[in-house]
Amino acid sequence: MDRVKKLVCILSSVFLASAVLAGCGSSSTKGSSTAKEKLKNVNISYVKSPLNVPSIVEKKENLFQKEFDKDGIKVTFPEITEGGKMTEAMAAGSLDFANAIGATSVILAASNGVPIRIIGMYSRAPKAFTIMSKDQNITKISDLKGKKVAGPKGTILHQLLLGALSKENMKINDVQFINMGIPQAVSALMAGDVDVALVAGASVPQAEAKGAHVITTGEGILDATIVIAARKDFLDKHKDIAKRYMKVHDESLKFMKDNPDETYRLASEETNISIDQVKQMYGWYDFNPKITDADMKDLEATQDFLKQNDMLKKTIDIKSIIYNLNK
Repeated sequence: MDRVKKLVCILSSVFLASAVLAGCGSSSTKGSSTAKEKLKNVNISYVKSPLNVPSIVEKKENLFQKEFDKDGIKVTFPEITEGGKMTEAMAAGSLDFANAIGATSVILAASNGVPIRIIGMYSRAPKAFTIMSKDQNITKISDLKGKKVAGPKGTILHQLLLGALSKENMKINDVQFINMGIPQAVSALMAGDVDVALVAGASVPQAEAKGAHVITTGEGILDATIVIAARKDFLDKHKDIAKRYMKVHDESLKFMKDNPDETYRLASEETNISIDQVKQMYGWYDFNPKITDADMKDLEATQDFLKQNDMLKKTIDIKSIIYNLNK
């Protein structure tokens, strides 16, 4: 009888140990199923114009691939050139980083509930944004009264037009504004279908070569702030990836500083403008990625511009769309 009791105790201990082990195994399986899913893809918008040299260097020198290939993360570069299309892609979850997007587009999207956040500055280049005409009788902003002006609505160029008009005590109703993209606006200008075009970047020297002239640039009117943005849900899940993204961006800036001739060549080939024109335009840009107090003021001014021109119904706290990667 004692032997039977002893055997029962042994078997009970075995079953108990098995149950404990099974429980641990079950807990481990459950933990792995809820663990953060491994990132497989990163989608980064590619916009080469007006003269987005860091993006050109990053793509041509495979900087992002070199950083993320070691983790088996595939990098894709959808060429989405319109800010509104970028924010739509972010809202749909198909774009992770907007590498060079106008502050106007980010503020409009955030106001409409798109979970988008600014993680750094891309550029400031007021001289790269212009108002142009082919008509030799149109040489100053006051000459625009009653004229057909073509350009992209809700953008830095649109903001430039309104700011330039305001300095002359004019309003948008004083001109015939036609909403169209930069290439289309330049084509319409050359064809004589419009009197004035809002033109930026590489399209400026190209239009000048065809007989157009600059009436004004953005200098003294606005800072032409372009930012780097990302989806908030992506940032919350993959903050480490965003930090590495900005590290790569810094590497592109270092490449530009250390290899100016190669940088000019890459930009020239990618934008189809001469190296001399690239050198001329390159000096217009401030690519410092740090968000400064002046940048914050410019973002506030951009929101005011959107509100005053009935393009923004709901204002936001600008600080709320800045995502600090160091916290």
